[in-house]
Amino acid sequence: MTMDKRIEKVKAFTGITDAEAEAVYSMSGLPRDLADRMIENVVGAIQIPVGIATNFIVNGKEILVPMAIEEPSVVAAASNAARMTRVMGGFHATASTPVMIGQIQVLGVPDPHAAAQRVLAESERLLDICNGTNPTLVKVGGGAKEVRTRVINTIRGQMLIVEIDVDCRDAMGANTVNTMAETLAPYIEELTKGRVRLRIISNLAVKRLARAWATFDKESLGGDEVVEGILDAYAFAEADQYRCTTHNKGIMNGITAVALATGNDTRAIESGAHSYAARNGGYESLTKYAKDKDGNLVGSIELPIAAGILGGATSTHPAAKAAIKIMGVKTAQELASVMASVGLAQNLAALRALSVEGINRGHMKLHSRNLAVLAGATPDMLDEVVKRLGTGHAVTFDTVSEVVKQIKAEKESSKHD
Repeated sequence: MTMDKRIEKVKAFTGITDAEAEAVYSMSGLPRDLADRMIENVVGAIQIPVGIATNFIVNGKEILVPMAIEEPSVVAAASNAARMTRVMGGFHATASTPVMIGQIQVLGVPDPHAAAQRVLAESERLLDICNGTNPTLVKVGGGAKEVRTRVINTIRGQMLIVEIDVDCRDAMGANTVNTMAETLAPYIEELTKGRVRLRIISNLAVKRLARAWATFDKESLGGDEVVEGILDAYAFAEADQYRCTTHNKGIMNGITAVALATGNDTRAIESGAHSYAARNGGYESLTKYAKDKDGNLVGSIELPIAAGILGGATSTHPAAKAAIKIMGVKTAQELASVMASVGLAQNLAALRALSVEGINRGHMKLHSRNLAVLAGATPDMLDEVVKRLGTGHAVTFDTVSEVVKQIKAEKESSKHD
């Protein structure tokens, strides 16, 4: 479809308004005055394309997934992988309660283990102090839920770490958790007779996990041999950290693109995911694969996803708000479930491409338009460049440049005729 037709299709499917569609697809959805309020020293904005991943069924619901990314083939790959799950019912996904962890670092404590017990004995009062900073969150079922303590040994000596678990409901929660930790600091100092240094959220959100699983039809994948190739590629990632790093990067291609489109903190989600992959002392795949009794491929994913639909850019950026509406998610847990499903789809698509034909063939085919522009092609030439490259040419800058030269020469010749 043309871009205009795609926009109309999205509007018809999701019910977004003309203004909401304009915010996403106008290529200038961020007003200057709003940008100037979002961060400091604003001089402009950088545009990242927003594409729509199709074919996703998540927990029985048809979903269009906005993805903001500059890399070719990612949106197409996610859509293609999602298509392979449809005959089996799509993706099944869950997300745990959106609990984030706040940490308070206490130094110079005379007897840290005894001090830890004094803190725990006052946990109810400390929770009340935390919740006094955000009564609205408490009213909707969220707020500080638990206080814990740990004594750790560091190169600077022993430290007492006080941790608070905070149910952030539909927000990512950084501002809320940080405020609670900062408010609690003087009370912790009084109880421990120590000195508080850091008071901040942890992005290793082990209590905010998203999980998704799906069955990929073996015939849609390409048959038994392709299934075996994917399992071999997965085994490689599980056994080798160098491979696993790129394996997990492919997962984050999808998840980060959805996070960016919805105005979420991509760095928090990325750091949490990679830290979670290393939680057992090595570095592991965030996905798992096996065959079912019929030879179909069953894939699953588990990782922390601290994403919200309220607060920050999610609530202020017009394009981010429209992206949330396009997906039709009503809670942060629903959003995390979709993001986990996209991550699994992205990973499956990469493993299939790697095990069958190599990642670059399809990637470079979709990248050929960018190369053509770089080689001097005008917009009216792009379709012809792609068409000629499809006849067996290797997609490199040199071959694309040669095709562009040929088309330009033919155009020049036809003028003289």
